[in-house]
Amino acid sequence: MIVVTRLNESQFAVNPDLIERIHENPDTTLVMIDGAKYIVTESLDEVIDLIAAYRARIISLARFVSDDHDPHGHTGDHSPRPLGIVRTVHPGGTPEPPTDHPGAAAPVPLRPRNS
Repeated sequence: MIVVTRLNESQFAVNPDLIERIHENPDTTLVMIDGAKYIVTESLDEVIDLIAAYRARIISLARFVSDDHDPHGHTGDHSPRPLGIVRTVHPGGTPEPPTDHPGAAAPVPLRPRNS
């Protein structure tokens, strides 16, 4: 969630994944996917920065998961384990295969479309 400010200076949190559009003419208006509209005091650039920071935080939190949060109740050494969905990409651009699936095949590289 990101925290934004209404024109009356009250703050509220909004899920940035539900924002469809952001207008700035002259007030910044968040248009949600359900059609709801919120006028906020933050500028268009500030809202975009809040969304980028929110998504960066989610990705950084998803990088490692503690065994304390194992949904299957397994116990272990409580050291963080990398998630298979967040892979390390080497400088050459080749991602590592997921570490939680030993023997998994490497992903197939994408090819550019023929024009």
